[in-house]
Amino acid sequence: MMKWERLNDSGFTTANKIVNMKISEQLQDNKLEITCDNSTTESEKPSPKYNEELDNCCTELLETLKKMTKIQLKMEKLSSTTKGICDLEKFHHGGGSCAAPLFHTWPTAYFYEVSLKLSEMYKKELQLKQTIVQEIAHSADQDLMMVYLSSWLYQPYLDNSSKLLLEAMLLETGHRQC
Repeated sequence: MMKWERLNDSGFTTANKIVNMKISEQLQDNKLEITCDNSTTESEKPSPKYNEELDNCCTELLETLKKMTKIQLKMEKLSSTTKGICDLEKFHHGGGSCAAPLFHTWPTAYFYEVSLKLSEMYKKELQLKQTIVQEIAHSADQDLMMVYLSSWLYQPYLDNSSKLLLEAMLLETGHRQC
């Protein structure tokens, strides 16, 4: 999850650059419209120019999203594997408790429930980020761009309990010591 947080910070920085470029571009366009003579025809107005820096930032944001997608897919695989282990335990022990537990105090079924809950949270968050990546550079509304930025930064689909659940999972597997 530290990787996810680093990618989220990096993505926010990139998205912030995109929004700042879009806002400054809008301000320049407004100045041009004010200084333009009313007698100019449509064919004389300058066409929108290609912004290479904006394109590079969009590509960078897309790469960040791809890396986040890989993390979320790993979470789905973990949940799927844990579900398989639960099914094997049920089959092997007929619904009774396993003689050799996989975790310190949690039954495997509870570990699966927690991993599935986390996976679903991150899946929803990833879907939101996909929408933001698709829309942020095409929006002309400054308020909407600010909503995109704050949604990226604050990750509304990740509950406050997600970090606690993750820490508990790490303790249960022995990857983190008390």
